[in-house]
Amino acid sequence: MKTGMNLLLWTGFVTSEHYPLLANLKKTGFDGVELPLFEGDANHYKAVARELKNLGLACTTVTVVGPENSPISPDVKVRQAALDRHKWAIEMTALLGGENLCGPYHSPLGVFSGIGPTDDEKKRAADVLRQSAEFAKEHKVMLAIEYLNRFECYFLTTAAQARALVEQVNHPYFRTMYDTFHANIEEKRPAPAIKNLAGHFIHVHISENDRGTPGTGMVHWDETFQALKEVKYDGWLVIEAFGRALPALAAATKVWRDLFPSPEEVYTQGLRFIKAKWGK
Repeated sequence: MKTGMNLLLWTGFVTSEHYPLLANLKKTGFDGVELPLFEGDANHYKAVARELKNLGLACTTVTVVGPENSPISPDVKVRQAALDRHKWAIEMTALLGGENLCGPYHSPLGVFSGIGPTDDEKKRAADVLRQSAEFAKEHKVMLAIEYLNRFECYFLTTAAQARALVEQVNHPYFRTMYDTFHANIEEKRPAPAIKNLAGHFIHVHISENDRGTPGTGMVHWDETFQALKEVKYDGWLVIEAFGRALPALAAATKVWRDLFPSPEEVYTQGLRFIKAKWGK
């Protein structure tokens, strides 16, 4: 098991300004960090990679797509833009030395059709993601697609749907992930959802039901960690919490109030909580 901290709590674009934060996270005891990939070029991420190496931090990454580069679009040009977006994120992840590229890059955030996902959308997504996975294989980056809750997307909202997409893509470099926040909304119980994903997921977001400090809310943590142990999960456990530091991200994640006293509490108390639960 490896522990990480998602940097979206502070920024959507990691720069040298955040290097002291990276050092603090390393000192706290994290094995790595999760970097958002929304912008930037190769030279920028090469510099960040050097700092991560200097600190002895591993990393994973997270990205999204928009309406202009959606894998489920009926427009072939938009789907090509989606593939190009995926390839860029994969290349940046490889430059960073990242292991997994995570996130809901299957469909645009906050865009709804008014109905559930169609068979045509599923086929279009699988076709694009299969090509992305083949590109990821060349760069030794694993894809970990994320299912969200019904209020953030309509295309992929349950563990069962995520497993089905993995099976439809049918590529060794394409897997899914489990996020305790989204699962807390969409699944009946954590254990059946996690067990159903066994062999299909490679990444976990540890996120409280209110997006605050892990262990302070209503997520069924004991059942979650027990199920992870039962399926012999041994990958990343990454804390994901959101605050109001970034107005655009706060709006996207619907964070309208402070959910924790300080970011420091989130990552220090959160890491202690993960290690205590995992140790049990």
